[in-house]
Amino acid sequence: MDTPKRSLVTANRVLAREGVLDAFGHVSLRDPADAGRFFLSRSLAPELVDEVDILDFDLTSQPVTPTEQALYSERVIHGAIYRARPDVMAICHHHAPPLLPFCLADLKLQVVTQLGATIGKQVPIWDQRDEFGATNHLVVREDEAASLARCLGSHSIVLMKRHGATVVGSSIEELAFRSIYSCRDAELQLRAMTYGPIDAFSDAEIDLAARYPAATLARAWHYWRTRAATV
Repeated sequence: MDTPKRSLVTANRVLAREGVLDAFGHVSLRDPADAGRFFLSRSLAPELVDEVDILDFDLTSQPVTPTEQALYSERVIHGAIYRARPDVMAICHHHAPPLLPFCLADLKLQVVTQLGATIGKQVPIWDQRDEFGATNHLVVREDEAASLARCLGSHSIVLMKRHGATVVGSSIEELAFRSIYSCRDAELQLRAMTYGPIDAFSDAEIDLAARYPAATLARAWHYWRTRAATV
């Protein structure tokens, strides 16, 4: 069985391999032995992350052991959400192309496939400009990250205007599943819209479809980690 840090390495490579992350974006895991800490790589392209790159952070998003290594500037996103959401065990912030149209245009992200039900019934949209005016759209301050966490609320995904998305999960496997299938569902929605109005899932159908057994997550995780050659 993988250690937590090894699982985080796997998640970095899986999400890069499946097109959610590229040179940018980052994924973290709450320390299962200490809810007041989380694991996150030093500043590095996710596909290149290895265990030696994983650092321990407290919930103020500061490294537990001081380091001179470059750190992700938006790591405050992770600390703020872990503080606000005790149920969250893993977080991914990304800029995947299939979701960006929903951050740029007046489009509502909806569930259009059974696996896409992992998105949930509602996806809030956070606009940094509303509260903080003109910025470079990076979330680098604690007050910005806290605002994003409030907008996320109890939901599973928050879209960030002109920026990207932040996804949460109750495990690293659920996070990978949600991050990947929300992007695939978004891509299918966009493609279907070129043919006409879409027929999305109802709230009741989303509730039913999203009851994924543990075996479903395990099956997908095993497939993705094998593809990413991280067994």
